[in-house]
Amino acid sequence: MDKIAARITSDATPTAPALVLRPWQPADAPALVELGQDAALRRWTSMAVDDEAGAADWIRTQRRGREAGTRFAFAVLEPREQGAAERVVGHAVLNGLAPGASSAEVGYWTAAHARGRGVAPRALEALTDWAFATFAGAGLTRLELLHQVDNTASCRVAEKCGYVLGGILPAAPPAYPRDGHVHVRTHGA
Repeated sequence: MDKIAARITSDATPTAPALVLRPWQPADAPALVELGQDAALRRWTSMAVDDEAGAADWIRTQRRGREAGTRFAFAVLEPREQGAAERVVGHAVLNGLAPGASSAEVGYWTAAHARGRGVAPRALEALTDWAFATFAGAGLTRLELLHQVDNTASCRVAEKCGYVLGGILPAAPPAYPRDGHVHVRTHGA
């Protein structure tokens, strides 16, 4: 499975640099710890990384999902000035793949320093295109994006990327303390 999508790209726009989506790597642990301190990220996601050991565990979990072919998690990066390393600006994931299944789930988050610059919709669009191009032949026809009903920013990203509101999920505390939206995008839509 490591040969599947070593890199996904989203071209530069007139106002934003290109984005690269690539599997999370052990060297990303320090950046992940820093990003994981963001209160908004902790509110809207289940990612709770407090230190480098936790970051290393989280990255290993992402790698195991990739190896199993059930979860494809990507660090979203943007270039810095010429010669400098790319900077982590977010995360995008295709999750819940199963042999013969027609649907899977997508998700994303954006680093605090990158919010409001179109990173989330560009990363989600690149991930969506890649998921259908890579797995439609194996039967994938539907992607679902879930978020809490009060996360209006995620709702806007979903709609911008052609994910239609498909329903409301009831809260299921403690993991899901609030009702949620299910947005859906089908292959070819």
